[in-house]
Amino acid sequence: MSDESRPEAPVSAPKRKGKVARKHTVGRVILVSVLVLALVTSLGTVYLIRHLNGNIEGVSLDALGDAERPEKVYNGNGEALNVLVMGSDSRECEGCGIDQEGGGGSDTTILVHLSADRSRAYAVSIPRDSIVTRPECNDGDSPAATNVMWNAAYGVGGPVCTMAQVEENADVYVDHFVLVDFASFGSMVDAVGGVPVCVPEDIVDRPRQIFVPKGNPSVLTGDEALDYVRARYVGDLVEQNDISRIRRQQEFIGALVREVLSAGTLSRLDKVVRFLDAATESLTTDEEFASVTRLGKVAMQLRGIGLDEIKFVTLPTDYYPSDSEFRGKVFWTPEAYEIWELIKADKEIPARLLKGNSTSAEPPASAAETESPSPETPTGSESPSETPSETPSETPSETPDETASESPTETPAETTPPEERIFGVCA
Repeated sequence: MSDESRPEAPVSAPKRKGKVARKHTVGRVILVSVLVLALVTSLGTVYLIRHLNGNIEGVSLDALGDAERPEKVYNGNGEALNVLVMGSDSRECEGCGIDQEGGGGSDTTILVHLSADRSRAYAVSIPRDSIVTRPECNDGDSPAATNVMWNAAYGVGGPVCTMAQVEENADVYVDHFVLVDFASFGSMVDAVGGVPVCVPEDIVDRPRQIFVPKGNPSVLTGDEALDYVRARYVGDLVEQNDISRIRRQQEFIGALVREVLSAGTLSRLDKVVRFLDAATESLTTDEEFASVTRLGKVAMQLRGIGLDEIKFVTLPTDYYPSDSEFRGKVFWTPEAYEIWELIKADKEIPARLLKGNSTSAEPPASAAETESPSPETPTGSESPSETPSETPSETPSETPDETASESPTETPAETTPPEERIFGVCA
């Protein structure tokens, strides 16, 4: 039918609405909005990655060489990963010298071992008071030395020298290192809104302006967390040692891991971004590890590891005799070398080597589970005890004479008793 032959619509008839055209318009608006959102999101992601990468400083490992490094063991079940984590305290900022020790360096040294199948993880803390052999560092500018304190290597040659020291004394290949500045550590804690830790008694050191409130749990802010993990001269004299500080560090790191993995953090994009920014600020790694993408891939591999399979281990040590020139310092026991052999072979550490010197990232028993029994509790029934303020440590066995050659220093015939309490740790 031609246009001319069509009947004209009555003048009073309403015009038909362009619904189809409106649908097209709405569709285009939605499409453009999605494209803009995707563009903004991707640009934001790129910006964030670049920003975080800019926070990380990469250091070459060429000084380690290849000829004399320990053999890396492959067991056909993937590749194990050993990452040396160090905590640096320059003591150059206001309030940084709270432990009244001069200089700076790595006060915290932890070798993190991830099993090849990514089913377990060990974080082995090395006491800074260990007497060991230091390798040659700085391309020969710093000659090797015997009978030196563990943390002296950092002052001589930085993190790479400490990495070489681990490989020489433990005979374990180290893949990467991560150096965390203690100042940024406090920012990480504040980024997640504080970290709950069970503190059985107030940690007070007025001359050094240290105060950490007791609580089960006590939610520690960044400044309080720094005091908690760095304080050394608190409690009774027998508790003023590096072993007590290591245990507090382990307890706190486990609590921080739980807080970061909690829904309250992961469901909040602002918290995640603040935490990543704080975690990478002033972060130093080897060049290969100096990427949030590379670090993120390793983190993704750990998702299948349960908190009970993340073990914090204090390397077994014993004290030198009171009449020794190394009085107050420690040496590695035969059990320590057993642990290194198991780490090197990527084998599980048995319970006998973990007893008394390890903890996991699992959350501790709740306050309700650790309360004293009610008066109605029947006599003779097993009941939970109060949260302990004292934690007895297992007395290590005497060092056999035949293992003396395995140690970096001569094994003393007599030793002083280890500390009996770990100050500031509930269990």
